Amino acid sequence: MYQIDEIDLQLLRLLQKDADITTKDLAQRVNLTNTPVFDRVKRLKKEGYIKKTTAVLCSEKLDVSLIVFCNITLKEHTKEIGNQFVKDIMFLKEVTECYNVSGDFDFLLKVMVKDMKHYQSFVLQSLGSVKGIGSAHSTFVMGEIKNNHGIPL
Repeated sequence: MYQIDEIDLQLLRLLQKDADITTKDLAQRVNLTNTPVFDRVKRLKKEGYIKKTTAVLCSEKLDVSLIVFCNITLKEHTKEIGNQFVKDIMFLKEVTECYNVSGDFDFLLKVMVKDMKHYQSFVLQSLGSVKGIGSAHSTFVMGEIKNNHGIPL
């Protein structure tokens, strides 16, 4: 496996801030020429340090402005129920993130919807059709303070 160095970390920091940055600009910022920078970025992708390149969209402009964190507890803790829950949750487009957590709940979902009416419909119809859920507790986001979509490097 490829060992990353400080230049690779600099490249990752820059790309994480702006994935549209050109190879030329990257090269200038890390004091290398274009070819080695291009090769390093290609290697970082191949080795899995860069999983994918994506655009961060403005939820308000797209009328998806309600963010809800939903804590899920399963009815039973069996392999079958857990696996089925994970499989089912992958098909719910409103669920943008899902984490298996410790503590009082089993899973934490980040749900993004248009408004409270949409969330009600989501809970009753979509989430309600997922087998194995014992309880769901919702926390509504009143304001987003920090969301940098990145990993601290």
